[in-house]
Amino acid sequence: MAQRNGRRSVLGMRTVAGQVFLLQVAIVLLLVATCIVALVLQSHADSEREAVSRSLAVAETFANSPGMDAALKSAAPAVILQPRAEAVRQDADVDFLVVFGTDGTRYSHPVPGLIGKKFTGDIQSVLRGETITKKLDSGIGPLVQVAVPVRDRDSTVIGAVSAGVTLERVSGAANDQFPLIFGAAGVVLLLTTAGAALVSKRLRRQTRGLGPEEMTRMYEHHDAVLHAVREGVLIVGEEGRLLLANDEARRLLDLPATVEGRRVAEVGMEQQTAELLESGRVASDEIHRVGDRLLVVNQRPTDQNGGPPGSVATFRDTTELQALSGRADIAQGRLKLLYDAGEEIGTKLDVVRTCQELVEFAVDRFADYATVDLVEAVLRGEEPMKSGAGADMRRIAADGHGLDTAHFQLDTVIRYLPSTRLGDGLNRGEAVLEPVLDTFNGWEQQAPERARALVDAGFHSMIAVPLRARGAILGVAIFWRAERPEAYDEEDRSVAEELVARAAVSVDNARRYSREHTMAVTLQRSLLPRGLPEQDALDVAFRYRPAQAGLGGLGGVGGDWFDIIPLPGARVALVVGDVVGHGLHAAATMGRLRTAVHNFSTLDLPPDELLWHLDELVTRIDQDEAEGGVEAGVTGATCLYAIYDPASGRCTMARAGHLQPVVLRPDGTAEIADVPGGPPLGLGGLPFETLELELERNSSLVLYTDGLVEDRDRDIDVGLDLLCDTLRGHPDRTPEEICEAVLDAMLPEPQRDDIALLVGRTKVFESSEVADWEVPSDPSAVAEVRAAVALKLDEWGLEDEAFTTELILSELVTNAIRYATGPIRVRLIRERTLICEVSDRSSTSPHLRQATITDEGGRGLFLVAQFADRWGTRYTPGGKVIWTEQPLPPDD
Repeated sequence: MAQRNGRRSVLGMRTVAGQVFLLQVAIVLLLVATCIVALVLQSHADSEREAVSRSLAVAETFANSPGMDAALKSAAPAVILQPRAEAVRQDADVDFLVVFGTDGTRYSHPVPGLIGKKFTGDIQSVLRGETITKKLDSGIGPLVQVAVPVRDRDSTVIGAVSAGVTLERVSGAANDQFPLIFGAAGVVLLLTTAGAALVSKRLRRQTRGLGPEEMTRMYEHHDAVLHAVREGVLIVGEEGRLLLANDEARRLLDLPATVEGRRVAEVGMEQQTAELLESGRVASDEIHRVGDRLLVVNQRPTDQNGGPPGSVATFRDTTELQALSGRADIAQGRLKLLYDAGEEIGTKLDVVRTCQELVEFAVDRFADYATVDLVEAVLRGEEPMKSGAGADMRRIAADGHGLDTAHFQLDTVIRYLPSTRLGDGLNRGEAVLEPVLDTFNGWEQQAPERARALVDAGFHSMIAVPLRARGAILGVAIFWRAERPEAYDEEDRSVAEELVARAAVSVDNARRYSREHTMAVTLQRSLLPRGLPEQDALDVAFRYRPAQAGLGGLGGVGGDWFDIIPLPGARVALVVGDVVGHGLHAAATMGRLRTAVHNFSTLDLPPDELLWHLDELVTRIDQDEAEGGVEAGVTGATCLYAIYDPASGRCTMARAGHLQPVVLRPDGTAEIADVPGGPPLGLGGLPFETLELELERNSSLVLYTDGLVEDRDRDIDVGLDLLCDTLRGHPDRTPEEICEAVLDAMLPEPQRDDIALLVGRTKVFESSEVADWEVPSDPSAVAEVRAAVALKLDEWGLEDEAFTTELILSELVTNAIRYATGPIRVRLIRERTLICEVSDRSSTSPHLRQATITDEGGRGLFLVAQFADRWGTRYTPGGKVIWTEQPLPPDD
């Protein structure tokens, strides 16, 4: 090699690069010479065509020029035509322009001495009216001669015109371009030679200065080694194109005969192998399945150390591992099947949906038809039996891609007989495999006619697997094959058992969830009002919307509550509360708070005092649960308590951390009531304040929980504005219509929190239904009150109630005069009952007691309790009110 390098300057043409350079230069020279010759020949041809065109145009133009007829017929034609012909000849740049008569006498010629002599040549054709074109060699060189006839008005030939031009004259312009052509050819030759030199230099670098023989020998060695190795070799270039494939690679990958230059994706490789080759990533001993072969693949890039871009991959046949790989594939397939089952079965805590997912999954992967039957007790959420045979089962899921079968229909109740193989398998909790059905070896005893119909329809194999969880049988799943020709075997039974075992756990979880959910919902529903109490103070409507299952805790069980509580004196209390959180604990806490509100309301406490007592109760509950080790307390409970008096139209309300209510006035305006804010229940130590409003008749009071106006995608202020906008401008809506309008406009989607909505439209008693007297602190005034009351009762048509009412008022007024301080007021209200109220400024409350025989007093309240249906005391900021209720006659 050193010797060759030393002689390269002299014998450089031995290399491939030198030979290519000479070949390129020779080709360029040949192309340039060919182009020049073609240009010269083209120039001569163009010159001849130009001579003919010019001569013909000059001759015809002169022959048809005006006055030609008269000149030829004149006495001296030469005198007229010679100057005109010479002028035209010079202007047209032709060598001669000759006019001659019918006898051949010339009338014009560039050489004046030839005028009057005969025209040489064949003039007979011209005189017959033909145009003659000839190429002649004359004394002035090669020329082109054209002769055309001259006609008179009668189209008679009266002469002829001959024009001619030498080829040298018309080719002069083309000859002037030859220097430019040869110069351009020289430049092209230089540029192409320089390009060839650059290409040759790069080729010399690529071929490392080798000669043709050396390269041929090296290629033969490379090709022999490449195709002799027992490993497949593939070289992939840019854009995923195959550059080389040896014989072993073609055999292992089943490649077509011609693959070089084609894209990897176009030659029919396995997807996994094609993706590896196209990616060009580094691979070490990867196992790929190609047909029935297992190939170990290694791949490395070729662009390391400045090499060309691409990759080289080798393939080694390891078919001897096929048996082991087959078992691995089976195991992997089973694992994949069970993994997918875990992903697709049991997505929801619903028993029926879980069974439907089981049959759908099985039909896609394992069977042609599948059914699931569940024990009736499981569908009711009850605990299943240890054995499934003899129990009533209901078919709740079946699927078979539209197969028309004789299977039991959905919702059919089935009792599997213990005497059959399937019944025996249910007793023992074992799967039953029937690889061949048409032998009728006992599986058909459950329903012989249906069994024969199934076999006739093509069903040939079956596996029945009990759904078993925690030692109890929940039901049975049956898998059938009709379109798949393979019969079930022991391996399939093992797969079916594992598949059903996973599904059984999901079914049992759904059953237990359904039971707990039903219990929780039942508990919550029992703690909420089931209807509206009888009262005449408000027209009331309410809505309760639990949170959606899966979004708001345990399937919509939460801590929101509401209440409508009738109070003495025809008043009504409206309550809305919220225990933060969801689930049984929130529902139970809500029930305790609702019961506490009911109990405190019987004391007829003002709203602020009632909330104070409720706050104390929540604090004690938190302390008790903390001492008992319960982590979750009641922190986060809120409440709004409002009392409406229809006799006066006043509404008093207080709130503990709850949202303010909205008041819809009869004129259509809607505003948020500015109830002073109080802390949530359970914080303790902070007072609550009240707000008293005068509500006109047909005003609407809207109470709600935060789930109505607050959402993840909506700020609470936006929700409050939307609520007011929904209410505003519609004072004529009934409470029911208000509830529907508010929910339609504001119900979040999805609903993540409970919603309680309570709407009350106010009533105000007519003055004719209420009587009011002020009584002085004088015992003699009792008789006057009794008389006034008697008159009022006569007016109301309640004469039969006069004696009882006078007795009750006498005792109550007498006690007020004796033990209290004035002023004393008496009020009668005719509502559903007859209500008597006696108010004074004393805060002491009378107590009912059993008087002895020797006692002079103490029997007044006893008599009141005997004659009145109900009685009690409520405290006011200025004293107290003692009230009684008496039933009215049915016709009133």
